[in-house]
Amino acid sequence: MKKFIALLMAMMMVLALGACGNEKAGDDINAKSEGVMTYAEYDAAAMDAEVVIEAYVQATQSWWDNKITVYAQDKDGAYFIYEMACAEADAAKLVPGTKIKVKGYKGEWAGEVEIMDGTFEFAGDTKYVAEPVDATAWLGTDELIKHQNQLAVFKGMTVEAIEYKNGEPGDDIYVTVSKDGNKYDFCVERYLTGPETEVYQAVGALAVGDKVDVTGFIYWYEGVNTHITGISK
Repeated sequence: MKKFIALLMAMMMVLALGACGNEKAGDDINAKSEGVMTYAEYDAAAMDAEVVIEAYVQATQSWWDNKITVYAQDKDGAYFIYEMACAEADAAKLVPGTKIKVKGYKGEWAGEVEIMDGTFEFAGDTKYVAEPVDATAWLGTDELIKHQNQLAVFKGMTVEAIEYKNGEPGDDIYVTVSKDGNKYDFCVERYLTGPETEVYQAVGALAVGDKVDVTGFIYWYEGVNTHITGISK
């Protein structure tokens, strides 16, 4: 009996250590330095307020003029960091999963909440790449905007229209999709996924009536205007 109790206690200790290990891993991913906002604090901050956040790069738009636009995320939410100051050498290091600390000002344009006039520094070796959340059921509801800038997938969408900005390939592609009788305007942002990328070419090859799953960042422009990063039929 004593041996059984000892064995049981040993097993419970192993399980407890394992649970602590998993909790620690989760805490490390969302750990914030002193003076850094949680996502909830950032979300509650007033427009034009100074904000300091730490998050993980998920994608970037093209670097230019010592600036780069970043899609970033942690386990609680996501951030659109518009034209952050960045040297060209540092831009090459902003690969998906990289943790950065950003200081800037919270702003809004056409419904899109973003960080403006940002500066950044690298914030350690912890890595995190988000899995797309299924946002299909949130279309047409107030829930969707609560997940603004997160990587998401919208399933079973019908292609209603494809239009190139300026009328020909090379610039943005405007994609109208529908679900349950409602239409939504999505976009292939050329500075994110340019003409040389598979997603740009795949979207350009779509036809009206195609049924697709659309992956992208939940950007906002007078309503949801997802920046597409993937298409599958």
